[in-house]
Formats: sequence, structure tokens, C-alpha cells
Amino acid sequence: VQLQACGGGLVQAGDSLRLSCVASVVSFSTYTMSWFRQAPGKEREFVSAMKRYNSNPLYADSVKGRFTMSRDNAQNTVYLQMNSLKPEDTAVYYCAADQQVITSSLSRSVSYDYWGQGTQVTVSS
Repeated sequence: VQLQACGGGLVQAGDSLRLSCVASVVSFSTYTMSWFRQAPGKEREFVSAMKRYNSNPLYADSVKGRFTMSRDNAQNTVYLQMNSLKPEDTAVYYCAADQQVITSSLSRSVSYDYWGQGTQVTVSS
């Protein structure tokens, strides 16, 4: 399984970005997909997750109402639309995947076996 994330960049507070993550897998729709982020000097934290078969996404409280996760199973791709970006959103964003993630563990990084390389998002004030 290979995950390729892209779409990061340098933006100003209040701007938007859309991250993409393409998965090189068979039966993409059977994978739970997620986004995590890691800021310098901080632990990796959960952002959003979506179970297989296009279920409703789960969001961290810090991004709820600003970020939207979606997936296109035909394109083996997940997206993270990030609106109203804040400087505290600055981090490396990672997509992750796994086929066996129970609902109560969606926000735990240890639930995912496969990780992308990360894409840098920098939000200036």
C-alpha cells in the first residue's frame, strides 16, 4: 500500500487549501482513510477519518466546521478541504489507511498501518 499526499503550501490566515491523498491499493473502498497532522515539537494529532463505503467523517474538535473530508473511491483518492485556516493549523499533514479500524479507534494513529509521506501546510498570521 502506497499513499501519496499533496496539496500543501504556504497561505495566509483565513485562506483555504485542499489536500489530496492517492492510494495505490486494490479495493480502496474497503479502507478506512484518515488525516493526521504533526506540528514542530508536538505529537502527531488526529484531524479527520472516514470509514469505508463513504461513511460520515469524524473530525477533531479543533477543525470541526472548517475542514471537510471526502473520498472518491473511483479515483482511490481522499481529500481534505481546509477553510478558514489558522496559524495553529501549521503542520505536516499525513494521510493514513487501514482496512481494520473499529469506530472507537478512528482517531488513534496506532490504528493505521499505512502512512503517506506528508505534505507541509504553513499558515501565516
